[in-house]
Amino acid sequence: MDLLTALVGKGLRREPPTRDEALAVLATSDDELLDVVAAAGRVRRQWFGRRVKLNYLVNLKSGLCPEDCSYCSQRLGSQADILKYTWLKPDEAVAAATAGVSGGAKRVCLVASGRGPTDRDVDRVSKTIEAIKDGNEGVEVCACLGLLSGDQAERLRAAGADAYNHNLNTSEGTYADITTTHTYADRVDTVRQAQAAGLSACSGLIAGMGESDADLVDVVFSLRALDPDSVPVNFLIPFEGTPLAKEWNLTPQRCLRILAMVRFVCPDVEVRLAGGREVHLRSMQPLALHLVNSIFLGDYLTSEGQAGQTDLDMIADAGFEVEGAETTTLPAHRRSDEARTAAGSGCGSHDTACGSCEHGEPATATATATATATATATATGQPAGTASGSGPRTDLVAVRRRGAGTDLPPNA
Repeated sequence: MDLLTALVGKGLRREPPTRDEALAVLATSDDELLDVVAAAGRVRRQWFGRRVKLNYLVNLKSGLCPEDCSYCSQRLGSQADILKYTWLKPDEAVAAATAGVSGGAKRVCLVASGRGPTDRDVDRVSKTIEAIKDGNEGVEVCACLGLLSGDQAERLRAAGADAYNHNLNTSEGTYADITTTHTYADRVDTVRQAQAAGLSACSGLIAGMGESDADLVDVVFSLRALDPDSVPVNFLIPFEGTPLAKEWNLTPQRCLRILAMVRFVCPDVEVRLAGGREVHLRSMQPLALHLVNSIFLGDYLTSEGQAGQTDLDMIADAGFEVEGAETTTLPAHRRSDEARTAAGSGCGSHDTACGSCEHGEPATATATATATATATATATGQPAGTASGSGPRTDLVAVRRRGAGTDLPPNA
């Protein structure tokens, strides 16, 4: 396809596609899916080789949020049967973080529900960051605490935080349709505050909330303009008890097209496959590794993911390798930018989750055959956006009952 040839060339040169080209990726058919994945995979390998960065979420405070974000199980008025607890003690957070690091995670993401932290909350999280750093040499720590004010970003940076996450979630034009208690501009301001404080900025989106293709392209181009170091792509988990509980709009094929579009628009940025991958990609998760270079290990904030060992097996079976602590994630040209004082990349999201530039080799014959067989077994050639197979798997939405805030060991 001339479209894909052009997009690969632009991605290898770090040039953005046009909006029409990004929309065209989302409009491709299931018959073209493997071609789209292969093209975006070339761009992914150019900047990140075959490495997969593992991140681990620790939910410091769950539920009882005063904000009304329609997608979130922790929102004001949520009837979702999730875990609810107040702040973990530093030693409890350290224990959870250590489990993730022991499982292979390079970065720990500390998340707390709420509009934004008080100064006392920042002090509390700062102590937790220091404790995690003391006990886990080389681990990266990202905070996700909501809207920041005053010097809070600087204080988190001084405590040892490497990154701050705050997602745009959807397009500016439709933001008020999903949240009324704060604005899109509030979110942009928080990301900019994090960047100004020298924190590696992380900001992403949630797909599957009923948005249009144009909305998806809008938010991804807005993210490119904001220039975060990482872009987590969440797929809506429609929790019962939330306003979006009936929004089952995604197929595995559409998820892959969305990830490919994000990779083309943000070619040299850490693209993270976040919440909802098990629910919506299902058996096609290995194909997504050709598009993203980062995933969450184990469970999410209020939902369960697949077993941590299954994640590790999936990475190995698909012909990829876990990124080690000694390797810097971002390519050198992003790390050398004078505007970037943090070398890592951000992470985390609400549930709705390198050395020099490297020319990766094509997938091994075995990995390619496995991925192709998986895709062809599911991609039935139906028009783009239509359901394939048996449709949504509502039974895969599982509320987290282990790890942080419980007496059961975490999934890592």
